[in-house]
Order: sequence, then C-alpha cells, then structure tokens
Amino acid sequence: MSSSEAAYLGIDISSKYTVVSVYRADMPEPATVSTVLGEESYSIPTVLAKKVGMGQWFFGDEAIKRSRTKEAVLVDNLFLAALKNETVFVDNTSYEARQLLVIFLKKIFSIPGPMAAMDTVAKLVICVESVSLEVMELMNYVASMLEIDTKRLMLIDRNECFYHYALSQKPELFLYNVALFDYSGTNVVSCLLNRNQSTRPQLVTLDVCNHGDITDNRDELFDDIITRTIGNNLFSAVYLVGDGFDGDWMKSSLTRLCKGRKVFLGKNLYSKGACYAGYTKDGKRDWPFVFIGDNDLKLNLSIKILDNNVMKFFTLIDAGESWYDVKGECEVILDGEPEIEFFIQRPESREAHTEVLELTDLPKRENRTTRLRIEASPVSDVAVAISITDLGFGEISPASGKKWEHVISIK
Repeated sequence: MSSSEAAYLGIDISSKYTVVSVYRADMPEPATVSTVLGEESYSIPTVLAKKVGMGQWFFGDEAIKRSRTKEAVLVDNLFLAALKNETVFVDNTSYEARQLLVIFLKKIFSIPGPMAAMDTVAKLVICVESVSLEVMELMNYVASMLEIDTKRLMLIDRNECFYHYALSQKPELFLYNVALFDYSGTNVVSCLLNRNQSTRPQLVTLDVCNHGDITDNRDELFDDIITRTIGNNLFSAVYLVGDGFDGDWMKSSLTRLCKGRKVFLGKNLYSKGACYAGYTKDGKRDWPFVFIGDNDLKLNLSIKILDNNVMKFFTLIDAGESWYDVKGECEVILDGEPEIEFFIQRPESREAHTEVLELTDLPKRENRTTRLRIEASPVSDVAVAISITDLGFGEISPASGKKWEHVISIK
C-alpha cells in the first residue's frame, strides 16, 4: 500500500470518546485506529493529562491511568470546554481549551499503524452529535492548527454518518429498510433509514426517535422499543452502537432482533461512515442516493443566463449541500431591465418559483455595459442571503460600488 495515496480521515468526537478511522481508495473498507496493537481498542477517552511539573502530555486511557497515580493532572470535559472557548488551569498554568484539543488530536495522529503512514489528508471529516456554528468555528481553528486546509474539512452529524455507512455496505444489507439503535450514555435513540426507490437519484429519509433513558429492566424495555420501532416490517440490517450495549444483558431482545435480519454491534460505525462520506462527496464513486439532512440545504437556487446564444440555468446553490459549507458566486452582464430573476426549487419538486430582485438606482447605461457580481451565502437550511454588486464595465462605465441585498427563503 503506497503511503502517498491521499487518505480520508473520519473522526467521531464527543465529550466522552473519540474514534478515528482512515480510508484510502485501495482499501476494502475504512480501518479504525486502535490504541492497543492487535486489539479492537477503538474508543479513546477525550481527555488529556499533563505530567506534574513537566511539559509532557498523555491522552486517552493513559491520561486517566497517570492521573490516578497522581503523576499527571487530568483535563476532562475537553471537547465541551473547547467548544465554549474556555481557558483551563492545569498544573498552575492556564491554557486555551481549544489548544489542548489540538494537542489531543495530534497525539491521536501519532498512533502507529494506518495513521503514521499518512502523507496527505484528502479530507478530514469530523462527526459530531449535532452540527452548529460553534462546532464549525472550533473545527476550522483545529484544522488550521493541524495545517489542514479548511477546504478539506467536512462537518457531519451522526445521522448522516449512519446514512453513508449503511449505503456503503453490500447491497443485500440495504435491500429493505435499515435500522440503527444508539445507546450511548443512558438513553436509546433509533434511526430508521428509508429509500424511495421510484425516484432518481433515490431519495433517502431518516426517522429519528429518542426513546428516553433505560437503566433498569434493560432487556425487557429494549425488547419493547424494538417491537414499537421495527415491528414486523422488513429490515435487512440492524446496527447497534454505544457502550450501553456492552455486557451480556440482551436475551429476548436480541432473539427478536435477529429474526430474519443481520444484526451488527460495534463502536466505529460513525467514524467509518465519516470516511465514506468524505470519499463519496469528493465524487470518487457512483452514489445513486440523495439525503437531505438537518444541516443540508432544502433549496436549489439558480439564474437564467445566455451562454454563446444558448439560454441555460446557472446554479448558484445546490440542495443537499451542507448550508454552512457552501457559497455560490458568478459575474454576469446585464441584458435588458435592471433586475435579476432567481429560480427557487425544492429538491423533491419539479416546480420552481421565481423571485425578481430589482436593482433600484442602478446608473443608466447602454445595454450590456453593466457587469454584476452575484454572491449567494446560505444563512440556514431554508434561506440564502443574496448580494449583488455593480462592477461597471471597464473604462466605458466605471463601477458605482452600489450593492443590493436580499434574503430568499422557502419557508
């Protein structure tokens, strides 16, 4: 295996654990990084510890062990502190929590095995429970400190990781519906994946339900959740993730689950799904599915242009892209009235509605001597801010610097 082949790095990070997987085109599936050679020790506690009186840092289980023997000072809640941009005091010194998160990730990158062989990162895909502007700002900082171009950074939530993972398996494992049960902590969340096979590409939806805490009578209560969620419907595969499934408590619930379907239990589904997501979004393979997640744009936005005397649509914003990740811009020459017509379309609909933005007080000029820059920046999953700037036309018509702004939404 050549180490120069660019790698897709999937990091599933939470306040408790971090799991890392690596994927390259020549690998049958992503490999998950284990902190213990030859063992499936995938869940790395998201903690650091500083050796007392020295500038040496430990991470994960080692950090916990060293802090128990009092030779190091533990920093827990690292991810949450970094998200809030807090300052933490460790061993009489203050540190920015986000700097410590960078140290933690650098430690992970130095684990021997698939990580050490990496020359270049094609994409760093960070998976979190839910994506927000705070997560985005933190991860942009982390990527820049790790010297990874932020264009190579992708943020994704766990539901979308599941979607990419489930549909990257053998086709018989998603012939019918697919279910995920996440029992991280004390509560159980189910996520059911449905494919509409009559659309091209196939529209995928996820039904997510939080079933609340399960602490006692786990087998009985989980059995009841399975009955309510899956019932007698056809499911090809069921995935179980989270440390709540540890131990040997599933008896009747497991018997029910395994009837006529494959059941998989593991800790690294999200980090592997993150690798697949980066690989797929880079257009490295055919992907006949489209999924509009919570963070994905729910509209296509385009304008009509004349290109070599052919009327065509120019797309500024594509539905299905993450709203915090995408920008659209173009420059056009105005032909006719001082206005721009925008076409707004929901991805599941063939109908488009139009909105006309009038360029009031645009300087009067000869036709086709006004150049405009149009910029589109999503402000949520259903709204896009439009900015139009008058660039004039060289020496014939100097730019007026006028700007028109408008928000287009489908709400």
